[in-house]
Amino acid sequence: QVQLVESGGGLVQAGGSLRLSCAASGRTFSTYTVGWFRQAPGKEREFVGTIRWSDGSRYYAESVKGRFTISRDNGKNTVYLQMNSLKPEDTAVYHCAAAPQYAPYSSRYSYDYWGQGTQVTVSS
Repeated sequence: QVQLVESGGGLVQAGGSLRLSCAASGRTFSTYTVGWFRQAPGKEREFVGTIRWSDGSRYYAESVKGRFTISRDNGKNTVYLQMNSLKPEDTAVYHCAAAPQYAPYSSRYSYDYWGQGTQVTVSS
């Protein structure tokens, strides 16, 4: 069993930056892919990016490529989502989730464990 807790959300102006954290407890991420998803009001939950813990491979949605970066801290069993050049359309609740490491990473249905989410609001 894996418990995930996100933090770091908040209100920021367009063009600003935020860093989200996803801390795991219960077991390590060593055999997992850790993904970030977001859900805006009235919209489907969408894939943002992911990192495979074992080899550090990273994949991003086209909408965030070049602006968002996922990183990890092995010692803290924590994954980060650095978000730069934020836009109003990035406003959403951001969730981290864990999936078996070779599962289809962009599908939310691959992910077995989810955090409660953290709100990110970008004002124009």
